[in-house]
Amino acid sequence: MADWIVWFVAAGAVLILELFSGTFYLLMIAIGMSAGALAALAGANGPLQGLCAAVVGVVATLLLRRSRYGKAARRDVAQDPNVNLDIGQSVAVAHWVDGVARVMYRGALWDVELIPGSDTQAGQYTIRAIRGSRLIVG
Repeated sequence: MADWIVWFVAAGAVLILELFSGTFYLLMIAIGMSAGALAALAGANGPLQGLCAAVVGVVATLLLRRSRYGKAARRDVAQDPNVNLDIGQSVAVAHWVDGVARVMYRGALWDVELIPGSDTQAGQYTIRAIRGSRLIVG
C-alpha cells in the first residue's frame, strides 16, 4: 500500500475519534497527518513525511490553542445553570428585611439575598446564583 494512502487512512481514523471527543485537538492532528499524506504524494521520503505531519500538527494545535475555540469558557460555578439546576428557578418572597429574606424552597427554608440594585418588594424572584446555603435572587 502506498504511503499516502496509509497517511490518509490514519487521518480518517483520527477524524472519526474527533467526532466522539468533542474537542478540536484531534482535528488538528488529522490535519497534520493529511499534510504528511500530501508530502508522500509529492514524493518525500518517510522521515520527511513524518516531520511534515508533526510540524503541521503542532502548528495547527498551537494556533487552535491561541484562538477562542481552544480556550474553555470559565464560568463561576455559583452562577452556572449547568452545574446547579436551581439557577433560573422562581421563588416567592413575602417580605424583605435589609435586602435579606427567608423563603420556603424545595421543602426547606433558605436565606435569600437580593442582588445589588434590585427593588425590595414582595413578589416572585428568579434565582441568579447560589452561595453556600444562600440564594441570590434578582
